[in-house]
Amino acid sequence: MNASEFEKQNLFHSGTSLPESYVPNFSGRAYLNPLTESLNIANVTFEPGCRNNWHIHHKGGQILLVIAGRGWYQTWGEPARKLLPGDVVEIPPETKHWHGAAKDSWMSHLAIGLPADGGSIEWMEAVESSEAALLDGAEG
Repeated sequence: MNASEFEKQNLFHSGTSLPESYVPNFSGRAYLNPLTESLNIANVTFEPGCRNNWHIHHKGGQILLVIAGRGWYQTWGEPARKLLPGDVVEIPPETKHWHGAAKDSWMSHLAIGLPADGGSIEWMEAVESSEAALLDGAEG
């Protein structure tokens, strides 16, 4: 699916390129469309093959609602999970994880940051390319 076809399915649209401070934490290009001000809800769109680094949401967790495309989610020490439109991922606080698009597909999800006093995101190492390559060879 090309970018134009994908954007027709992307209900909340891709938005603009990530802020520069986030760029080092992604393996490719991603886009951000903030949807609300009172609660941290944004549409995050990943170009094919883009994923974020391993990271932890301290104190508050995160909920992902996949709305378009195909991708992957993985919690540290567990097998990766294929993501398709309609999938919901509940990520508890203090859970090391990553998420991103499949090699041959764009992906968008709504990211809901759960509020918590003193909450923060700790960005960590990139996902190993060899690990991601295995996923991209899996049925998806």
